[in-house]
Amino acid sequence: MYEGIHHVSLLVKDIERSKEFYGEVLGFTESSERPAFDFPGAWYQVGATQIHLIVHEDGKTLRGTTEIDSRDGHFAIRVSNIEEFLKRMNEKGVALLDKRTNKTEWHQVFIADPDGNIIEFNR
Repeated sequence: MYEGIHHVSLLVKDIERSKEFYGEVLGFTESSERPAFDFPGAWYQVGATQIHLIVHEDGKTLRGTTEIDSRDGHFAIRVSNIEEFLKRMNEKGVALLDKRTNKTEWHQVFIADPDGNIIEFNR
């Protein structure tokens, strides 16, 4: 019955700053499928899933901090090469929490976007 996650929506305050982060820093591909909604936003294709960035000033899910807390709400993206990902983040100056050893069987790396949305990357 369930086929997978279609998209994850994230609230952001400044769409241009967020597009710079998701497009240039992370290297995600912006999707041209986004309809002409009456609010700013952007969609990114990540494998079979999309990430929808939405500017919504009255939204309640902004954390109010960019502190990385791996137990706070987040979503995870599987990467094919975690060392390549770490190199890219270091080159781009992105703060991260690197959990090479943990209670899971995979290497976890947590980052926060400019609005404090937490993303886990793992392999």
